[in-house]
Amino acid sequence: MTGVHPPLRPYTRGVVVALTGREAAAWDRRAIDALGVPERVLMESAGRAAAAVIQRLHPDGAVIAVVGSGNNGGDALVALRTLAAWGREVRAVLVADRPVPDPLLHGWPVWCISDEELTSDAWAHLLSTAAVVVDGVLGTGVRGAPRERQAAAIRAMNDAPSAVVAMDVPSGIHPETGALPGDAVQADVTVAFGAPKLGSLLHPARALAGRIIAVEIGFPPLEEGEARALMTSPAWARTQIPARRSDTHKNAVGRVVVVGGGVGMAGAVILAARGALRAGAGIVRIVTAAENRAIVQTALPEAIHVDASDETAVHAALEASDAVVAGPGLGTDDLAERVLEAMASGPALPTLLDADALNLAAAGKLDLRELARSRPVLLTPHPGEMGRLLGEREMDASDRPATARAAASRFGCAVLYKGAPSLVSDAGGLLRVDTQGSSDLASAGMGDTLAGVCGTLLAQGLEPDDAGAVGLYLSGRAAWLAGKQAGLTPTDVLDRLPDACSERGVAADALGLPCVVFDADPAR
Repeated sequence: MTGVHPPLRPYTRGVVVALTGREAAAWDRRAIDALGVPERVLMESAGRAAAAVIQRLHPDGAVIAVVGSGNNGGDALVALRTLAAWGREVRAVLVADRPVPDPLLHGWPVWCISDEELTSDAWAHLLSTAAVVVDGVLGTGVRGAPRERQAAAIRAMNDAPSAVVAMDVPSGIHPETGALPGDAVQADVTVAFGAPKLGSLLHPARALAGRIIAVEIGFPPLEEGEARALMTSPAWARTQIPARRSDTHKNAVGRVVVVGGGVGMAGAVILAARGALRAGAGIVRIVTAAENRAIVQTALPEAIHVDASDETAVHAALEASDAVVAGPGLGTDDLAERVLEAMASGPALPTLLDADALNLAAAGKLDLRELARSRPVLLTPHPGEMGRLLGEREMDASDRPATARAAASRFGCAVLYKGAPSLVSDAGGLLRVDTQGSSDLASAGMGDTLAGVCGTLLAQGLEPDDAGAVGLYLSGRAAWLAGKQAGLTPTDVLDRLPDACSERGVAADALGLPCVVFDADPAR
């Protein structure tokens, strides 16, 4: 297909982690206590980097910072002072008891006023005079709802007509889970220090963070175990996509068997098989009900139909494959149970379980932990399926990272937890955060397509967690390339999957600032 491809986003420089508030605090403490980096130096670097971003994005007009009591407020003051030194008109509203003049201003005559001196009308008038409002009220150390003084400041910023730039995270969000325990800032841009914070990447907070730009401020390299979540960046994903040899053949590029499609449910298994083929599988076999033969072979003549009731044929299909995708449209009847048992007792192929395969496991028809002992396994539940797998006690809808990790630990395998964003956890709890998915993908059949894509990557030798993360990237990128928001269908994604798989471009730093290590568009 022709046309201009959307730019590769997000931009990342190297491997980028996503830190919880506690992990960010530990990184900060190690820099200060173990390496002797003065806290003031980190604050200076953060504020100056934020000022550079503000100047690049919003080069004109007055800047007003709303300043809290902690380091977040200090970062905002340094940014304000830096902009003043660069010739910008700046002001500060202090939503805390800070010294006046504040030593962080280095003697620059920055006009400051306490929020306690402002009526609601005065708040509104003052903020209406700014081109940019800097949110420096609350940082990553806050877990509960903002107190009334801070909440009033947050509401004032949200009512302002100006662009809002948040320091590190939008004030009021939960830095681990993305929950909103009370009032929270609606930012146009969030400037994260060192690395993006996990909570700002998770909904509902993600919708408030706007464009997320992470900047380097002088932290040391992270040590092993200091970060338990990584971003699935385009640069990383492309390094994982298996390269084809010039002398390859269909049996060498991944043979996938898709098990599913009960009577009347052929559509799901067809979409999964198409996803596998479009992602580069050399051969795809479809194990499905005999009644589906005509529709399967008409819709997808490239695939091989296998009668699910023929045990010998099912076993032969498994023996001739490199990975199995089980569940799309499978159903939960006796035939579904028998074919799932044949899969589990057959060759120890890398296995992806989706949809009804997960529902059967939740009903006690398949021991997931026992299966994972015999082969690489990737589970791909949506929230409803996750609830059935874990039960209400372990299913925490307000903490999606914890839920993904709990499932991976309980079943001893990789788990792709679908959502916004989707998360992939390995059995040890290392999380990969999808960077490509959007609300455009909220359409029936997208999960079936994703299962097929991930199945091909398993067949081509990727580990289950990597297959899940790369499959999410390719599916999301194909959706972007389709160029649609309303009305995007699985077929649109399937049509652009080959383009997503073959891209070799490098994401560009749109800001041209050497301190930027991560730059992601607002959620959509």
